Amino acid sequence: MKLIKKNKKAYHDFKIEDEFEAGIVLSGNEVKSLRNHACSIKEAYARINPHTREVWIHNMTIDRYSHSADEEYNPNRKRKLLLHKHQIKRLYKKTEERGYTLVPLALYFNDRNIVKMLLGLGKGKTKYDKRESIKRRDFEREQARSRKNIF
Repeated sequence: MKLIKKNKKAYHDFKIEDEFEAGIVLSGNEVKSLRNHACSIKEAYARINPHTREVWIHNMTIDRYSHSADEEYNPNRKRKLLLHKHQIKRLYKKTEERGYTLVPLALYFNDRNIVKMLLGLGKGKTKYDKRESIKRRDFEREQARSRKNIF
């Protein structure tokens, strides 16, 4: 697995309850651009179209490939995600509930050099929850340092 981008902000802003691996429909120039790590998934989110039951990723930016001749390229276009029908059904039921959203967690090439996205089903954290997770992380760091100094 070759990691392209990881969305660290998603783990801070959401409590991730489940993860799904999805394929993405891309053009050839977009794949070449991803090999150069020229993308951003920080502001991206996924939505399920209720009529067609298709999953689409919005606000994911893939920069234009430098050697591309395509002048009308839109880096922020929505892209289709490929999931199994039973996964889409399950995600649709969960996202209909209040507070759940589909967040991209990572973008990577799998072992067969196919671009995959790790989607997380998450519930938004409140400010209190965010502060609590920061405190817990700091406490764990201090514990690790103290264990390191003992030995």
